[in-house]
Amino acid sequence: MALEIERKFLVNPAKWMPTDQGTQIIQAYLGLCPSPTVRIRIDGDKAYLTIKGRSNSISRPEFEYEVPVTDAIEMLPLAISGPVEKIRYEVMHEGFLWEVDVFSGKNKGLIMAEIELESESQEFRRPDWLMEEVSHDGRYYNSYLSGNPFSEW
Repeated sequence: MALEIERKFLVNPAKWMPTDQGTQIIQAYLGLCPSPTVRIRIDGDKAYLTIKGRSNSISRPEFEYEVPVTDAIEMLPLAISGPVEKIRYEVMHEGFLWEVDVFSGKNKGLIMAEIELESESQEFRRPDWLMEEVSHDGRYYNSYLSGNPFSEW
C-alpha cells in the first residue's frame, strides 16, 4: 500500500521568497466523505487522479495515477466544491525536499510548506522561514480549503 507521511507548516513570507517560477497547480475534489478523498489535479503540463484514505496522525494511504490533461479538464466541473489554485515551489534544505505552496484565488494570502518523510519519527532540520506546524489542523487540508477558503476565515 502507498503511504503518505507528511508534515505541514505555515511559511513566514518575510523570510522566504521564491527563487524560480514554480509550477501552477489547480485541483478540485470529486469526493469527500471524509474518507476516501478523491482529487483531480492539473500540475503544470501533467494531471493526476489521487485517492487518499483517512489520516492516522501524519500518515494516510495515498494512491495517485497520471491521467490525460484533457480528461482532468473535463473532470474539474464535476467537483463538489471550489478549486484550489496555487503555485508550488520546490526547495531543497539540508537534504530534504520542501514543497512550498503559494495559494491564489479564494485562498490568496496562505503560504504553506510540506515535507514528505519516510517515517513519522524521521528527524529533519526546520528552515528558518517556517512558522507554526499545522499538520494536525484540518483547516489547512486542501480538501477543507476547497469548500472553506482561507479568505473567508
